[in-house]
Amino acid sequence: MDMYGTLFSGNAALSQQAAMQIFGVAGEAGPLIVIMDADGTCRPSDSHRFAELNISESYLAELRSRIDDGQEPIVTEHGDCCIVGAQLSTERTHFGYVMVALPQYSPEAALGNIELIEMLLNQFNVIATLIEKNNRFIEAHNKVISGYMN
Repeated sequence: MDMYGTLFSGNAALSQQAAMQIFGVAGEAGPLIVIMDADGTCRPSDSHRFAELNISESYLAELRSRIDDGQEPIVTEHGDCCIVGAQLSTERTHFGYVMVALPQYSPEAALGNIELIEMLLNQFNVIATLIEKNNRFIEAHNKVISGYMN
């Protein structure tokens, strides 16, 4: 039995790790960031601000579907807030999705800054890649250690 094989695997665990790291970098005064699993479980950087947006599950499912269809990054409007979304993935793993909510932004204003926003989204994917590599290293290390103990 490979007890380490599933220790750091699974999209839910990976997206949780990514959320913790991304939210730590973004800061409290930064934009509202939402990390979603492939199944749609949301992890917002600020639960209170996210609840105030009153975004329905069906709307989030529609955004995920648009991203899956290749419309990436998506730029859309919800009330007085612009939402930019993309996949959160590495070459090996689909962590889920990342959404950045920009209050008081119009889609036109976001598109005017799309290079900066895409750079931010790409940095989130770099964080995901580093998490994935770290987890693979830890898994390999634990297998080696357990081999010496047998």
